[in-house]
Amino acid sequence: MSVRQSLLAILNQGPCYGYQLRSEFDRRTGSTSPLNVGQIYKTLDRLERDGLARKADIDGEGQIYYEITDAGSVEVKSWLGSPTIRSAASRDELVMKLAIAVTLPGVDVAEIVEVQRAATARILRDLQSSTQVHPESSEEMASRLVLDSLILALEAETRWLDLVESRVERAAAAGVATPLALNTTVPRRGRPARAATI
Repeated sequence: MSVRQSLLAILNQGPCYGYQLRSEFDRRTGSTSPLNVGQIYKTLDRLERDGLARKADIDGEGQIYYEITDAGSVEVKSWLGSPTIRSAASRDELVMKLAIAVTLPGVDVAEIVEVQRAATARILRDLQSSTQVHPESSEEMASRLVLDSLILALEAETRWLDLVESRVERAAAAGVATPLALNTTVPRRGRPARAATI
């Protein structure tokens, strides 16, 4: 998720101060990925440094408003008009956990899959029960789009867990599910041991 471009897109509607941006971001994403105020201000500092936003007015309560620059508007247009490319190399914790687990001795991978499947099913049920059939506003539509994405991702995760379970069972039946020993022949490139001091 690009917090930078999302905040810039909101600023493209008009000047905002930090907490206002946080509130707008939550409102437009169904509060599914809340941002802390520190993250907002750090991003605003970077946008200002990069010439995409600038400080504008200060209101009577001392709130500093930020506004988008022309370069920032171009950036928003480019972001909205370009595809989002998902990296095949992204590190998904669950994927890494299961990939490592199948290589370790004494690990019950089926149990890990079952625990995850139960948690995924619980979250999926909760999300499905909170969806509306027909959004009646842009805000409800935005929230619904985020929920739909989360629901579909959880459904895909459930199918993937079924696939993992099936592959692990087949590998065990074929006798190919053996733990990996540490490879001690790999050249060492870590820190050298420190010499003892007297």
